[in-house]
Amino acid sequence: MPTYNTFLPIGDFAVRSFVLDDAAAIARHANNRNVWVNLRDLFPFPYNTAHAQAWIREVMLDRPETAFAIASAGEAIGGIGLHRQGDFMRRSAELGYWLGEEYWGRGITSDAVRAVTAWGFAHLDIDRIFAQVFAWNPASARVLEKTGFTFEGRLRGAVYKDGRTTDLLSYGILRTDPRP
Repeated sequence: MPTYNTFLPIGDFAVRSFVLDDAAAIARHANNRNVWVNLRDLFPFPYNTAHAQAWIREVMLDRPETAFAIASAGEAIGGIGLHRQGDFMRRSAELGYWLGEEYWGRGITSDAVRAVTAWGFAHLDIDRIFAQVFAWNPASARVLEKTGFTFEGRLRGAVYKDGRTTDLLSYGILRTDPRP
């Protein structure tokens, strides 16, 4: 299986390529209802090592690489990636991310978003990166605001997750926008 060797230092942590050995740590951090409730339904819960192994194998085949581990010195503690769009949105990519709950509130996700945004504009033929967060997740909205994303709109009642309906908040950043 081909491998990548992307490594973007972010203080004491890094955004780096996934390796198969990340599966156990990813499963441990992802198998958390508080993580899952803020992600798309494609992200399973409960989350186990088989889910992590399948995901890592899938993203290791992507060309170009667009999915990365957020990692401490010892293990993968989350994930972040860009999903290239198609058709008339082919110059855009959607940003997605999650982090193990024990690492929340330390600025790690903001650092990872900055790093992957810069990497995306440098390595992909895109002009825009966007992200969408559930209205009940103000911490994720704050990450985007701190990293230079502009609030672009609210899709009212657009999300149904975990038996609840909420709004979806849309953020975007252009290649030409200033970075904080």
